[in-house]
Amino acid sequence: MYLFIENKSGLPIYDQIYTQIKDQIISGTLGEDEALPSIRNLAKDLKISVITTKRAYEELEKDGFIYTVPGKGSFVAGKNMELIREHNLRQMEEHLTEAIRLARSCGLGEEECKEMLHLLWEEA
Repeated sequence: MYLFIENKSGLPIYDQIYTQIKDQIISGTLGEDEALPSIRNLAKDLKISVITTKRAYEELEKDGFIYTVPGKGSFVAGKNMELIREHNLRQMEEHLTEAIRLARSCGLGEEECKEMLHLLWEEA
């Protein structure tokens, strides 16, 4: 598992950890039942507080991406297709919102955007 903490990003460190682990789970880089580093080891490796890594793991567990076995550690949960679908829908909304901003900035209307989407849909 590879994590990169960017101190200048403006995002809290626990959120960066959460997002990167979640993305690796969704992409399949981290497989079902794969063991995650212990909270202490991850904190040591990233040179951050144990409290920060604990919060990231707690959020991941709350959202169903990992599970914890007392005395054994934390593991990747089985893929919940509904969670993955929600994640993908959120990403689509973000991209489409940005596309709408771009379209408006160059004077494109809704019908032209629909036509462009239709053409791109057919090509994909």
